[in-house]
Amino acid sequence: MAGGAHHRSPGLAKSNIFPAISCIIFLTNNERSLYYLTMPTETQSEKTMTCETCKVDCQRFGKHRNGLRRFRCPQCKRTYTESHTRTLGMMYVSQDKAALAVQLLLEGNSIRSTERITKLDRNTIMRVLVLAGERCAALHDSRMRNVTAKFVQADEIWCYVGKKDKHVRVDDPEEFGNQWVFVAMDEQTKLVPSFVIGKRTKETTLSFLRDLKERLVDARFQLTTDGFHFYERGVEDVFGGTVDFAQLVKLFGDFGQFETSDARYSPPRISEVISKIRDGRPDPDHICTSHVERQNLTMRMQMRRLTRLTNAFSKKLENLQAAVVLHFAYYNFCRIHSSIRVTPAMEAGLTDHVWTLTELLAN
Repeated sequence: MAGGAHHRSPGLAKSNIFPAISCIIFLTNNERSLYYLTMPTETQSEKTMTCETCKVDCQRFGKHRNGLRRFRCPQCKRTYTESHTRTLGMMYVSQDKAALAVQLLLEGNSIRSTERITKLDRNTIMRVLVLAGERCAALHDSRMRNVTAKFVQADEIWCYVGKKDKHVRVDDPEEFGNQWVFVAMDEQTKLVPSFVIGKRTKETTLSFLRDLKERLVDARFQLTTDGFHFYERGVEDVFGGTVDFAQLVKLFGDFGQFETSDARYSPPRISEVISKIRDGRPDPDHICTSHVERQNLTMRMQMRRLTRLTNAFSKKLENLQAAVVLHFAYYNFCRIHSSIRVTPAMEAGLTDHVWTLTELLAN
């Protein structure tokens, strides 16, 4: 350059050199149906704000404690925070940290390990969990309607609140002791349209079956459960002979389970499997509970409060309910299932894309 002068290309000064680019990833399921996943790149523009009083452009003035940019008027010195939407209502924790905390909880971390990683207080993390659970409960209730399912499997998974049944005292809260998560899963789409948390009683079983009926389309389907005795009369009372119902009873033995100390916590061996047709004409090839039992393993691996042989357990029923509904909302809408290569909600036709965690919490 002559005279050492530097020239700038017009339009590049104080502006984004590259615009925001969206990366589109195409996904296919086993039937070669085409879906898409849009991943926008997050580039902050050089935006400013106008003072409401002086009507002049404000200057950058650092960041708010939640990470948002702040601006200050050069004349009246009034400060402003950039426009934003509060994903977590009135909580002042930054959206990125809250999303990280929720993601860690969804991946099986405990409350205290999440506290050490995010530097958030454990009480703040619990409030984030409960708020996220409330949002996901409303989402599940509104989206899980008129679901089409041909082969539904139902099972229960054990957990406890506060203490196990053998340690519960007379003056303890009613929610203390064993709790059971009743889960219904579609064998083909891997969708979980219904789940209920409660004691393993007739009332909870009927509540679970009624909830399942309300979420499925009014069409005949096949239902397979385990050998829990309240299902036999409950399915007849709720569905009134409109389903093909079978129970799969597994008989376990204790051979080798108590021979050595290492085998104490080993699962017992299955000695016999009995299929019992209760109503209609269920397809023998689909009398199975393996898929929903595999979902039980996913729950124990992804929710720390359900992991066996640890000191991580729910202290309040409200926290357990929030964690479970958050898990199933994330499983249905955000997590790509390895066997169908899309999310269960996409496979069931409830949505056309993979949801982000921020999108899940914002709904």
